[in-house]
Amino acid sequence: MGAAELMLGGIVLLGASVQWLTGMGFALVAVPALVLLLGPGDGVALANCAAGVICLVGLTSGWERVRLKAMVPLILAAACTVPLGTWVSNRLPEPILFVSMGALVIVAVLLMLRGARVHSLSGLSGALGAGAAGGFMNAAAGLGGTPVSLYAVNAGWTIREFVPNGLFFGLIVNIFSVATNRLPHLTQGNWIAAATGLVLGALIGRALSGRVPERHARRLVLLLALTGGISAVIKGL
Repeated sequence: MGAAELMLGGIVLLGASVQWLTGMGFALVAVPALVLLLGPGDGVALANCAAGVICLVGLTSGWERVRLKAMVPLILAAACTVPLGTWVSNRLPEPILFVSMGALVIVAVLLMLRGARVHSLSGLSGALGAGAAGGFMNAAAGLGGTPVSLYAVNAGWTIREFVPNGLFFGLIVNIFSVATNRLPHLTQGNWIAAATGLVLGALIGRALSGRVPERHARRLVLLLALTGGISAVIKGL
C-alpha cells in the first residue's frame, strides 16, 4: 500500500473515529482533506459513500427512535435540491470548488460554535429550509448534516432525539447524492484503504467514546474541520 492509500485510509479513519466518538463530524473533518487528496468530484463522492455506510450501521441500533413524520418535509425538500447541488458541483471550475467547499466548512463550523438559534429555523418552514439546504450542500460538498443539526437545535430536539433522525436523514440524502452524481473513480487500493479506515475508525471511536469527554471531543472535531476548510480555501486561491 503506497503513501496515497495510507493517507486516504488515515483521513477516513479519523473521520469515522470522530463520528462514532461524538455522533457528528465525519464530513466536517474528512471532506476538506479528501477534496485536497482526490479533487472535489471524487472527494465529495467518496464522502457521500462513506457517510452513507456510517449512517446505515448507526441506524441498526436506533431505527425505532426515528420520527418519520417529522422527517418527511426534510427528506422531500432535500430530494428537490440534491440534483441542483450535483449540477453546480459538476460545472464549477476546480479552484472555485475548492474555495466554495472550504468556505462552506468554515461557515458551518462557526454556526455550530455559536449554536445559531434562529426563529425561522423552527416549524414546517424551518424543516423545509433545512432539508433543502442539506440536500444541496450534501451533493455539492458532502456537508448535508450541518443545516439539519442547526434545525434540530432551533426546534429544541435533545441529543437522543437528534442522533437517530440525523442518521436517517444522512442515509437517505447520501443515497440521493450518489444516485444523482456517481461513485468515485478510485483504484482497488484506494477502495481497500477507505474500507479499512471505516472499520478501524468505528472500532477506535467506540473504544474512546466512554473515555474522552464529549465537550473536548466536539471541540477537536470543529478545530480539525476549521483547519481543513482554511486549507481548501488556500489551495483554491
